[in-house]
Amino acid sequence: MQNCDTSSRKLRIAVLGLRGFPGVQGGIERHCQELYPRLAELGCDITLFARKSYVPQPHPYTYKNVKIIPLWAPRMKNLEAICHTAIGIFRLSKHPNDYDILHIHGIGPSLLAYPASHMNFRLVITHHGPDYKRLKWGAFAKTMLRRGERLGAKHAYLIIAVSKHIKTLLLDKYDSYAAYIPNGVTIPKAIPPGPVLSNFGLSPGRYFLAVGRLVPEKGFHDLLNAYERSNTDWKLVIVGDADHEDYYSKRLKKGAKNVDGVVMTGFQTGEALAELYSNAGLFVLPSYHEGLPIAGLEAMGCNLPILLSDIPSNKELAFREETFSVGDIEALSQRLSAFSGNPPLFNSPHILAEKRKRLETEFNWDIIAKKTVDLYRAVVKMPHRMGTDSLRRLQRGITAELDLYGSAAEQKNEKD
Repeated sequence: MQNCDTSSRKLRIAVLGLRGFPGVQGGIERHCQELYPRLAELGCDITLFARKSYVPQPHPYTYKNVKIIPLWAPRMKNLEAICHTAIGIFRLSKHPNDYDILHIHGIGPSLLAYPASHMNFRLVITHHGPDYKRLKWGAFAKTMLRRGERLGAKHAYLIIAVSKHIKTLLLDKYDSYAAYIPNGVTIPKAIPPGPVLSNFGLSPGRYFLAVGRLVPEKGFHDLLNAYERSNTDWKLVIVGDADHEDYYSKRLKKGAKNVDGVVMTGFQTGEALAELYSNAGLFVLPSYHEGLPIAGLEAMGCNLPILLSDIPSNKELAFREETFSVGDIEALSQRLSAFSGNPPLFNSPHILAEKRKRLETEFNWDIIAKKTVDLYRAVVKMPHRMGTDSLRRLQRGITAELDLYGSAAEQKNEKD
């Protein structure tokens, strides 16, 4: 393995498409907060353009050797991502020789893949999931997201897929060869019952835990209805909040107040979140859409039994007996009742060993970072403005090599 240093200088990476970090809610944000400091440790020079209203301060700052530059963006769910990306690309156009790679996260910002791909740097896109399947978007927004996915597949030098399902989707729809580099997990430190459980009136091992933003595609409305129908004396804890308070989030919070045993904690992070994971009885994720759920990975890292909806990305994490049919409220209610009444041996020694192996190899952030560096180094060697056939041939070769490296690195880490 090589790091990001070249013979003369560091590899320079600009990053767009996320709200920012540290401590910002969202799967892409969690992904980037774990990935980019590791890339900086490997010798990359990282500059990340954040959205000013989300990050701790309005002026440029450094977080774990990552330079973060806050830029203005309208705080409107339909406009902020694309406006922020446009502003970021315009700023980059003023300094076309300052970066080797522009790394865009998400298919919404990928609407601007064409102009981004025609600058001096190479364009890499991480596809975090088909966002046009999110329930919160209307018809026009979904059309734009599909277009962003298509433009990203056409103009990116290389695409990273965070799940195998996404990798297959890109090949089937666009004949685009993506590199499978998944989300990872930093295994939360086990924390005994303490002030967080006390403040929320929770008993260790006797509550269901759900973690995520309060948006329709997370399916928390289904979970609330299923819990209300269930025959259980466990509590239901929903951790998270809405980025943009809307009708759905207000209705969900109002509904939760009318159901005995439901605890809405708001957004939690750090040791508070770790304490909630460490002492839960069952982690539940009833989502309709995911890229690859970091919350599910964190629950696995805590040896917590999981119950996930059977969408393709969730099925990449869970055994069959750990899933239920998405949207089936009655089935979910029955599973909650059965589990709290007589918790099954989801976490048998065999299942625990298999999950631990995957967490230490496939979902290991250090391996993920090294694989990303290899991808960057391959991309900077690609010629500018290739024809489609030449681009696809190079993509196919690079992704095949990365897949082989990933398997070898995982096997080495397992032996170590």
